[in-house]
Amino acid sequence: QVHVEESGGGLVQAGGSLRLSCTPSGRMVSAYDMGWFRQALGKERAFVSAISWISARPYYSDSVKGRFTISRDNAANMLYLQMSSLKPEDTAVYYCAARNPAPERDYASADSYTAWGQGTQVTVSS
Repeated sequence: QVHVEESGGGLVQAGGSLRLSCTPSGRMVSAYDMGWFRQALGKERAFVSAISWISARPYYSDSVKGRFTISRDNAANMLYLQMSSLKPEDTAVYYCAARNPAPERDYASADSYTAWGQGTQVTVSS
C-alpha cells in the first residue's frame, strides 16, 4: 500500500505563489497516476489537478487552469503543484493522492484514488 505525504502549504497574499510537494513513500512517483485535491472549510473535496502515469499529461480544473502547474520529477521522486496568482478562494487544505494507473477512469474522480496524504493548509489573504 503506497502512502503519500505532502508539504509546502502556508500563508500567502493574494497574487502570490506557493509550491506544494508530494512524495509516495517507498514507491516511484512515476508508477502512479497522481493528483491534487483541495477542501475548503464547509465544502466538499474538489479536484485541482492530476498527472497521468503513462503519458505525463496534466489535467486541471477550470478554476486553476492557467494559474497552477502540476509536474513530476522522476529522479527526485517528487510531485509538485506550482500555484501562482493565488486568490482568496484558493484557500483550502490541499491533498495529494495516488492511484494505480487507470487511464480509463476520470482523473478528477476522488473515489478513484486509493492513497491520500494528510493534507497541507494553504491560506490566501486578500
